[in-house]
Amino acid sequence: MTILETVFASGGNDVVIPTIELSCSAWADPILICSGFEDHTLTTEDARTLTFRAAGVSVALPKRDTSGTQVLTFAIDNVTGEAQQRIDAALDYGARVYLTFRHYLASDKTAPASRPLKFVVRDGSMRGGTIQINAAFFDLINTAWPRNFYTLDFAPGLKYFR
Repeated sequence: MTILETVFASGGNDVVIPTIELSCSAWADPILICSGFEDHTLTTEDARTLTFRAAGVSVALPKRDTSGTQVLTFAIDNVTGEAQQRIDAALDYGARVYLTFRHYLASDKTAPASRPLKFVVRDGSMRGGTIQINAAFFDLINTAWPRNFYTLDFAPGLKYFR
């Protein structure tokens, strides 16, 4: 049993800090948000030290059905329009926006308490002071098979076959 599972099961005196990192190749730096009332400086699994800004964060789990997609909805309160503008710009540009969800313990800010969950942002909307982000895990159903397309660039010997 991990320490995070122990804290969830028994309550204890430790506080769980959920964090969200939004990153995109079109941005110079990621958007960093943590749940709560205080900003936190935390170390990620790849030894980066980042300062997460405090905000209200909630997560809606996907519905259980046979569609094959697992879309989670993240709602973030008290967000300035900066996050929405950056997500819209990235989606208009055609770049993928990635969301990394981590749990930290207040007693140990040197590493995440569990393995980070990585999502691809599908869309985002803003109503008042709340941004809603729909993100999904890897989309296996819509993935091409085979992954590599056999073209002349990939396999030049194909030009000899008819």
